[in-house]
Amino acid sequence: MPTCWFVSEDDRHKPIQLPHHQALTLGRSPETRIKDQKCSRMQVELRADCNKGFIFVKQLGTNPTSVDNVVVGKGNQVTLKQGQKLHMVNQLFPYTVSFNEDASSPTSPREGSNPASKVATSSLQARAAYSPPLVEKATPVSAKESAGHWSQGLKVSMQDPKMQVYKDEKVVVIKDKYPKARHHWLVLPWEFISSLKALRPEHCQLLKHMQQVGDSMVQKCPDGQTLRFRLGYHAIPSMSHVHLHVISQDFDSPCLKNKKHWNSFTTDYFIESQDVIAMLERDGKVSVKDGTSELLKLPLHCHVCRKEQATIPKLKDHLKTHLPS
Repeated sequence: MPTCWFVSEDDRHKPIQLPHHQALTLGRSPETRIKDQKCSRMQVELRADCNKGFIFVKQLGTNPTSVDNVVVGKGNQVTLKQGQKLHMVNQLFPYTVSFNEDASSPTSPREGSNPASKVATSSLQARAAYSPPLVEKATPVSAKESAGHWSQGLKVSMQDPKMQVYKDEKVVVIKDKYPKARHHWLVLPWEFISSLKALRPEHCQLLKHMQQVGDSMVQKCPDGQTLRFRLGYHAIPSMSHVHLHVISQDFDSPCLKNKKHWNSFTTDYFIESQDVIAMLERDGKVSVKDGTSELLKLPLHCHVCRKEQATIPKLKDHLKTHLPS
């Protein structure tokens, strides 16, 4: 049976061996060398399935743990596979998982150079040894649990008939609960796909269908001829489950309240639907550039004339000058 290792990407400590089907709780502690007070002492529970090649990650702490930039949500459970990255809390303290056929741990720059890290690893593995065994199947997440964290809200909204404006056998379209423009819809596949990074070549036809449905929404919209629309994805979405934004470019909405809202739709943080499809067809995956999150901190620039505005209220007043008469 392969051996599972939980590896600190910033080399705060040696890789931690995760016993097969046993739980290990990690968080802020001398062993992990995480001192950030926003990280709970019991932030995550990890359970390895060495035969299937992944670990179950359950968020226990209040502040967000994420896998490939998608928030898990308190009380929710996801899987972490090789090639994916987990951030323990608030996009900090990155980890990956590795499965080796032998019992040797993955190479780490700190191995053999820091006795304290050996003590820390031994302590963590001892805690894992006394954890209760994992049942063969992961505990299913109920609708109530999935709604427990705001990042999981789409899973509930897409099932709500009051939110649905269109559906077929592949996708559903819902009204954005907090629209950032006069017209703002989300196109979601019924198949659960956590994020852009989880997309694979076999999803190309699904994405094309999502775009076709989005285009249809624009064509049916009473303002479809007078307002400009864009269809695209957030590079690092705040909500779990891939969703295509169909949004008019007036941005005339009380729900657009801050710089993060604005820049998420008017910078390269917003990736055009056609560009996502082209990337997936060309590369077999969708990549997000390093530093993309920094785009949310850019100054407020009008998306039409690029004139900089000091505040959101001033920006909104300025945007009125660009509305169709």
